Amino acid sequence: MGSPVRILAEATPDTRDRYVDLLRVASLAAVVLGHWLMAAVTPDGVGNLLAVVPALQPLTWLLQVMPVFFFVGGFAHALSYRSLLRKRPEGSADSVYAAFLRARLQRLLRPTMVFVLVWGVAALLIQLLGGGDGLTGLTLRLVTQPLWFIGIYLAMVAFTPPLLRLHERYGWGAFAGLAGAAAAVDVLRFAAGVPYVEFLNFAFVWLAVHQLGFLRADGRLGAGPGLSALRRPALLAGGGLITAVALVAAGPYPLSMVGMPGEKVSNMAPPTLALLCHGLWLVGAVELLRAPAARLLARPRAWRTVVAANGVAMTAFLWHLTAMLGVYGAMLALDVPLPEPATAAWWAQTPLRLAVAAALTAVLVAAFRTFERPAPAAAVQGHGPLAALGATLTLLGVLGLSMVGFAGLLEGRTALLIAIPVTAPAAVAMTLCGWLLVERAGRGRGVR
Repeated sequence: MGSPVRILAEATPDTRDRYVDLLRVASLAAVVLGHWLMAAVTPDGVGNLLAVVPALQPLTWLLQVMPVFFFVGGFAHALSYRSLLRKRPEGSADSVYAAFLRARLQRLLRPTMVFVLVWGVAALLIQLLGGGDGLTGLTLRLVTQPLWFIGIYLAMVAFTPPLLRLHERYGWGAFAGLAGAAAAVDVLRFAAGVPYVEFLNFAFVWLAVHQLGFLRADGRLGAGPGLSALRRPALLAGGGLITAVALVAAGPYPLSMVGMPGEKVSNMAPPTLALLCHGLWLVGAVELLRAPAARLLARPRAWRTVVAANGVAMTAFLWHLTAMLGVYGAMLALDVPLPEPATAAWWAQTPLRLAVAAALTAVLVAAFRTFERPAPAAAVQGHGPLAALGATLTLLGVLGLSMVGFAGLLEGRTALLIAIPVTAPAAVAMTLCGWLLVERAGRGRGVR
C-alpha cells in the first residue's frame, strides 16, 4: 500500500490537464510569498515594503497572479458544470445548479468556516482578557483580509451557469463584452466622474478573466500543432502587456498591481482596466509555458508534488498571514531586533523569517488540513434558489469579514459593505448561514 498522495497521483487519468493543477498551486504560492515579502513590520506597526521602496513595484507585474487563479477557476467550473449537466434528469436545471454550487464550494468553504470560527473564538477570548492592543490588535484586523478572494471566487462559481451559456453562444464575444464593460466603467469613473460606478468592476474585470478559462476549456486559447498553438497566447500576452504599460504610462493608473497604503487610485480595489490587461498578459504568458510544463508533470515525482500541494493549498492560503504575524509577534516577545525595512540587516534577516513562517504554516496545515479533504459526491438533485440565497449570504459574509476583521468585537466595530455598516458577528452569522444553506440545497437523493 502506498501513501494516499501516491495512490491518487498514480490513479490520475491521462486525459487530465495537469498543468491547470500546477497553475492553481503556483498562483496561491506566489500570493503567499508576496504577502510575506511585502510585510514591513516594525515595533510601531506593519507597513508595506513596496511603499518603502517604490522601485520594487514593477515586481507586482509578476507576483500579482490572482488573475491566473481565477482563469484556472473558469476552466475547472466549465468542466464541472458540464459534467453535472450530462448526469441530470430532464428538467432539473435548479437541481444541477444546487449540486454544482455545493460540489465547487465544499473544499473552499469548509476550511474557510473553520478558519473563521477558530479566529472568532480566539479574538473574543483575547478581548475578554483585556488584550487586543499593539501587534495583537493589528493581527485581529489583518488575518481576515485575504477572505476578499474567497468572496470573489464564490461569485464566479455562482455566475458560472449563465456566463457559460453566454460563452457557448458568443465565444470570444462574451469575453469582449465583459472587457468592454470594464473599460466603460473606467471611462465613467475617470473621465465623467460618476460616483460609485467603479465598484462594478469587481464583477466585470474578474468575470472577464474567468471567461478566459471557459475559452481554454474549449481549446480556443491555442489550437493546432507547433507554432500555431502559440500564436493566440503570444498575442494575448503581448497585447495585454503593451496595453497595460500604455495605460499606466498615460492614464490615471498606478504602477503597482497590488493595493498601496494611502493611494488615491488602486488597480486592485476596485479593479481597473489596467489590472484586466495585466491579467491578459499573465494568462497568455502561462499558456506559452504549457508544453514544457506538461513534459515536466509527466514525471511521477513532479506530479506527486503537485497533487500533495493541491490537497492543502487553500488551508495554507487561509493561515499564512497567521503564521507570518505569529513569527513577528514571537520576535517582539523575545526582543529579537527588527531592522528597518529594506535595510541590509532587514534583507539579511528575510530568509530566516520566511523559513520560520513556512514552518509555522506547515504546522497549521497539519492541524487543519482534514477540513480540505473532498466530501463524498452529492446527488445531482437539490434546490437552486435556496443554493443561490446561500451563496449570496456567504459572499456578503466573507467580504464583510475581510473588511471589518476581528478587532473591536466588544466595541461593535463596523465597516461599510455596499454602503451598509457590518460588524464581525453579523458577517460571521451571514457566512455560516449561507454555507449551511448551500450544503442543504445541494443534497438530495438520486444519481450519484
